Amino acid sequence: MTQITAAMVKTLREKTDAPMMECKKALTEAQGDMARAEEILRVKLGSKASKAASRVTAEGLVGISILEDGKTGALVEVNCETDFVAKNEDFLAFVDDVAKLIATENPADLDALAQLPLGDGTVESTRSALVGKIGENIAIRRFSRQASEHGLSSYSHGGKIGVLVDIKGDEQTGKDIAMHIAASKPRAIDENGVSEADKEAERSVARLKAEESGKPAEIVAKMVEGTVQKFLKEVALLSQPFVKNDKQSVGQMLQEKNASVQAFDIYVVGEGIEKETMDFAAEVAAAAGTK
Repeated sequence: MTQITAAMVKTLREKTDAPMMECKKALTEAQGDMARAEEILRVKLGSKASKAASRVTAEGLVGISILEDGKTGALVEVNCETDFVAKNEDFLAFVDDVAKLIATENPADLDALAQLPLGDGTVESTRSALVGKIGENIAIRRFSRQASEHGLSSYSHGGKIGVLVDIKGDEQTGKDIAMHIAASKPRAIDENGVSEADKEAERSVARLKAEESGKPAEIVAKMVEGTVQKFLKEVALLSQPFVKNDKQSVGQMLQEKNASVQAFDIYVVGEGIEKETMDFAAEVAAAAGTK
């Protein structure tokens, strides 16, 4: 039998905010499988177990650059340790420069980006010098680039959420769609674009919940598919209620404006990153060099 350690229980509790004993029971049932234990808690505790998904702890900025042609642009997420540094002028300039460089040079990956010329050196040497000057670790986490036949629209929410949209339509519609994406965070343009992994994860949780009802297998199957279809409507851009008029879907609004979305990217600073937390007493003890 797999031994369930206190560290495993602590990790699961930090991920889900579920009670300690519930975390231990879930890990025991899952035989130590952390992902499986999270699924069990979602079934037992509902939305509370997915609370960690909204807890973004890493700091930094999402930079956006659209070139003068209006058809080529880029998003980049650059992380730092504190929000204070995210407001530093040198850090802001670095994020802007990197975003423009990505849009212009189209690097293949992070390694290629690091070697591109910037300032008196490269992106990597500039980043390293900035770390030395500011005194915090700085990392370029991810980037995306779009080249559109029609035009690009963008939206930045305080530098913490960045959206880039390839859209066929007028400028105002592009801005509205970019703002909607920032607010509603769709995973794909339509239901067909939602990944099989996301569908299967939702189907797995739905199946476990439905089976607890004790209903016949054919009813359980219908309940599962109904849940999955509801999920797909919620995460597909075109079927989401439009944020500026929830009486119509985004798809209906686009049709009304004779517009269409070809692609989009959205970055949320720190999404998926968990940062170690420390209480005040522990911080004081660490600073004093004591346990």
